[in-house]
Amino acid sequence: MTSSNTVLVVMQTTTCKEVSMGELRDRMQQALVVRGMSPRTQEAYLAAVKGLAQYYHQRPDTLSEEQLHAYIRHLIEQRHLAPSSVRVAVMGLRFFYTHTLQRPLASLPLPKGTKTLPVVLSREEVARILASTATLRARALLLTTYGGGLRVSEVVGLGVSDIDAQRDMLRVEQGKGRKDRYTLLGPRLLAELRHYWQVYRPTRPWLFPQRTKAVPLHISTAQKMYYAAKQRAGVTKPGGIHALRHAFATHLVEAGTDLATLQQLLGHDSVTTTLRYVHVAHSRVSAQGSPLDGLALDDKPAAA
Repeated sequence: MTSSNTVLVVMQTTTCKEVSMGELRDRMQQALVVRGMSPRTQEAYLAAVKGLAQYYHQRPDTLSEEQLHAYIRHLIEQRHLAPSSVRVAVMGLRFFYTHTLQRPLASLPLPKGTKTLPVVLSREEVARILASTATLRARALLLTTYGGGLRVSEVVGLGVSDIDAQRDMLRVEQGKGRKDRYTLLGPRLLAELRHYWQVYRPTRPWLFPQRTKAVPLHISTAQKMYYAAKQRAGVTKPGGIHALRHAFATHLVEAGTDLATLQQLLGHDSVTTTLRYVHVAHSRVSAQGSPLDGLALDDKPAAA
């Protein structure tokens, strides 16, 4: 076989593999859409399968379960990924093999997640961040995130029609878990949004569209707005824009909001998720005081 023929065969083989991988990806994405997975979940699951294929330089439908287990060990032991990141990768691979290939995995266990409490911004820190925004649009977006306790995907996905001024509520359409809900729209936030609307006249239907396209602002842009404001404010606590949602929840608990109401505002499936904000609410803990302070003790013993 001549060298030119060899090159042609290699090119044809590569093309076939590329088409096959493309077909697998399309099938997986279709299955994700049919099952109502959010765009971010779709992206994460597809990335998990892509990472597996790149690691072995092999199509994922040709791999054995032993290879899958070895890959998960690689993520944990060599790449040192956080348990939450490994869990997402495992769930993505489970979805691919179960729903795309119709080949359920006999055993691909999820690593145990770590239970951590959120780092919470104080009211003073939130005020400094909001006062340090560079533009009116950034200020309106961060105010809405904190004022409504929104996830970043929810705030960039808000439409103008989601502002219910008559009821002082924000409508969150198809939030996490594909659920609609209502959350708070206070008079101060409403006034800020009206001012923002008068100045920017955002392209309908979106409240925070991109500057050049009639599509929602990208999540990464909202994150950059938050990080820039936080840096200017001199706030050093870790975390991205989601910290404003944590602050919203914690500050409501400290103000006496009951858990059932907070659960509805945040859109949690289980009140157990909402309960963690009780653990980080400073005023509730401080008000209880230490049980030691309530003990009737004798005078201090004499020194030995």
